[in-house]
Amino acid sequence: MHFLTSSLYTLLSFAFALGVIIVVHEAGHLLVAKAFGVRVMTFSVGFGKRLWGFQRGETEYRVSAVPLGGYVRLGGESPEDVDPSDPREFLNKPRWQRVLVYLAGPAANVVLAILVFSVVFMVGIEVMSFPDMPPLIGGVEASSSAAQAGLQRGDRILSVNGEKVESWQDVLLTVMGSPGRPVALAIQRGQQTLHASVTPKLVPRYEVGDLAGMMPMVRPQVIEIVKGQPAEAAGFRPGDEIRAVDGKPVIDSQAFVDAISPRAGQRVDVQVLRDGRPLTLTVMPRNDNGSGRIGVKIGFYQRFGPSRAFVEGARYSAQTVEQIFQILGKIFTRQLSAKGALAGPIEIAKQSGEAARIGFKYLLQLMGFISISIAVMNLMPIPILDGGQIFILMVEGVIRRDLSLRLKEIISQVGFVMILLLMFVVIYFDVMKNLPASLKPGG
Repeated sequence: MHFLTSSLYTLLSFAFALGVIIVVHEAGHLLVAKAFGVRVMTFSVGFGKRLWGFQRGETEYRVSAVPLGGYVRLGGESPEDVDPSDPREFLNKPRWQRVLVYLAGPAANVVLAILVFSVVFMVGIEVMSFPDMPPLIGGVEASSSAAQAGLQRGDRILSVNGEKVESWQDVLLTVMGSPGRPVALAIQRGQQTLHASVTPKLVPRYEVGDLAGMMPMVRPQVIEIVKGQPAEAAGFRPGDEIRAVDGKPVIDSQAFVDAISPRAGQRVDVQVLRDGRPLTLTVMPRNDNGSGRIGVKIGFYQRFGPSRAFVEGARYSAQTVEQIFQILGKIFTRQLSAKGALAGPIEIAKQSGEAARIGFKYLLQLMGFISISIAVMNLMPIPILDGGQIFILMVEGVIRRDLSLRLKEIISQVGFVMILLLMFVVIYFDVMKNLPASLKPGG
């Protein structure tokens, strides 16, 4: 019974996330096409057999049987169907208008992602912005590869495998792409430059490495208050950024723990930043087996007002696009496993269910990431995708004539085969990631 309930919850979460993304994408094509006076015949969520729909004006709006995408069918979109005398036919429109119609779908997905991320930031969410984080080691796990290499809290990573790094994003992608293989680090410690080697452990499900026991240095923020504990009585709130304890600056989570731990039963003044304003909260840590505890969960929490949330949503979207291209680059250069980095419908459905169980805002965050990913994928110059159609129109613009109908048919067929192969590969990866260990090859 629990399995059925869990599966239904996962399917509903997946349907909601993907449904919104598809509708917004196709609505982008629809609205721009109508704005240019193109005749829109069909707006479909899903492919294949029509399940339900209605007619409004000249456009039929429908839901179709295969819910893994959608389409907008335009009048005169195929060369064999176009009426040269009808100015509303798609192929009779100027090339720049056709480019904008194709571009509108991915653009709508980008707008959706920015709006979704903005809402998430207004509500408040625990999300690390790795490109903004300097490559400073905030902690080292005991008995890890990093600990064995002698790395210490406060070390700055200068390079990884000889490549200069400027953020934790750079460190993350290189180290995770080297499971089971030594990674050479150049470290700055005070005035010294040291060299060390760490070996990330393999994370089997995703075939990527962990961080070899290294943790980033993150300014401590309160992400959760434990009910009935001293922090609740003292007025702590999620989102409070901890700046100092009794006037002594706190630079990361471990420093905060170290400052509170020996103060059990004593009054402590904690300086925090709340909504941009400094505030001092007085708390008396309880005694927990000789250590002081105030009952907060520390992490990285972001919450902003509406205008700042929109700016951060746009910035986070841009960072996500950059991260996607970095990951694709690592895949093509075989520094990162495609199996671990790519996700198909099965994996996305599973992630949607897991995110929704944690909280709706986490489902929204995932939806924003998927929306951005779909926008990027659709802009790839692959035939039959929006990017492929735009590329063909640009080529025709340069040579100042249309490509032959036969050549376009061949290009479309090649594109269709490419998409089918890609879908087969990602679904295979999904199945392998979610099979019980005993059923996997070699299991």
